Amino acid sequence: MRVEQLNLIVEAQAGPLPIWRADVDAERWRSLAAQLAAADCRLVSLWGSDGVASTGGAQVSAAYALPEGLLWVELTLGAAVAYPDIAGIFPCAARMQRATADLVGLRAEGASDVRPWLDHGVWPEQQPLRHSREGLKAGGPAEHGEYQFVQVEGDGVHEIPVGPVHAGIIEPGHFRFSIVGEKVLRLEERLGYVHKGIERRFTELSPLEAHRLAGRVSGDSTVAFAWAYCMALESALGVSIPSRASSLRALMLERERIANHLGDLGAIGNDAALSFGLAQFSRLREDWQRESMLSFGHRLMMDAIAPGGTALDIDTAAAVRLHALCERVEAQVRTLRTIYDEHAGLQDRLIGTGRVTPELARRLGLTGLAGRSSGQAADLRCDHVWPPYDGLRVAKATSNQGDVAARVAMRFDEVFESLRLIRALATELPAGAVRVDLALPAGNARGAGWVEGWRGEIFVALELHAGAIARCHCHDPSWQNWPLLEHAVIGNIVPDFPLINKSFNLSYSGQDL
Repeated sequence: MRVEQLNLIVEAQAGPLPIWRADVDAERWRSLAAQLAAADCRLVSLWGSDGVASTGGAQVSAAYALPEGLLWVELTLGAAVAYPDIAGIFPCAARMQRATADLVGLRAEGASDVRPWLDHGVWPEQQPLRHSREGLKAGGPAEHGEYQFVQVEGDGVHEIPVGPVHAGIIEPGHFRFSIVGEKVLRLEERLGYVHKGIERRFTELSPLEAHRLAGRVSGDSTVAFAWAYCMALESALGVSIPSRASSLRALMLERERIANHLGDLGAIGNDAALSFGLAQFSRLREDWQRESMLSFGHRLMMDAIAPGGTALDIDTAAAVRLHALCERVEAQVRTLRTIYDEHAGLQDRLIGTGRVTPELARRLGLTGLAGRSSGQAADLRCDHVWPPYDGLRVAKATSNQGDVAARVAMRFDEVFESLRLIRALATELPAGAVRVDLALPAGNARGAGWVEGWRGEIFVALELHAGAIARCHCHDPSWQNWPLLEHAVIGNIVPDFPLINKSFNLSYSGQDL
């Protein structure tokens, strides 16, 4: 489906990716969602704003992925606090709508699940993203009852509560298993324990400095979030960055992808009792991150992407080192893949475990690497190419198997492709500047950023009023994928949950701003 087929008045956004924005009324809000779902378009994100800093009152917005780009739709509510539910059309909207109620006080009318999601009953009465702080209580929790988990009943059924505090360094999250023997009948998650107030904090920062906060939304995706924020700001200002800066950003993004895949491949092996895999992939990841520190000033390359380009450049010696490291890592990862593929005990644990069928993945909106492992072949680097990916011909890795084995194979495939991309980028870095100066507007502006991070698509929507940030919404693909983890574990045994969970490796922090 193309934008012109939607019968909308849209405005195009300046920037490297095709992004449009449109205003709709309440009736069109829901009918448009149904129309897009029927055309196999995807919901990327849903968020709200109280609108005090703009005109017309509160707004609820949604971003949809179309074959030709991204559509940002906004519904202005005026004095109302309710908007039509779309979770019945896009199930992945349910938690986003619940979070919008917690953060802004805007509620989805007709929603089947209205339980709080991020608010655990310890916030002041007024929602944290309301522009005005008038009416905030001096202290004390809001009135919340006990969270109502779905109850599973029957002979031999019992519950295993896990978390939110875990034995290791994992972030806090509660998992409620309903089981018979060791077989899982249902899993229900309760997240929101690490709420940091990031979206509120954005409004207190200069737009030219807020990229540093974006890079801290989820530390393992610092490059992707920083790029998406900068893309949104640059689009709002109508600024194009130098080609050398685009190549450096992509080089760092692919390095971030490989670092996370190496870590996950080792951890998955360890969860299946192959400690050799953890040792070898940890060693490779350590070498990889040490080179990031040497070339980009930080092991995670934090703060290396900045508005207008990059905060640093690399010289010829660094480019040669990066290329040589790719050669060494590829040779060793190919050997390790052979070991993983031929290890009967490991494959017995991986094959068929935690399967998500392509049909279920499509219906519930599974995205990113996990989605591509279940037949959802969406990758922005291939589908909506932007510089420098428009010249790199990225090979998309996909599978229809949808199990842990497929998610492992996907990581191997993506490591090899990213190594190829890094070698190409390091060898052919354009000459020239790495950053241009940005001037903030005196009036209002808005822009969006959309980047394929290692987990999936990272989205940032930015609204500027009088040169200041009125709203900055950051979206991690874990929002779509956490509910699928609940489905993936059904029918498996409890000891396989750590393996299934690690094969998704979703972000707690990224969906708890």
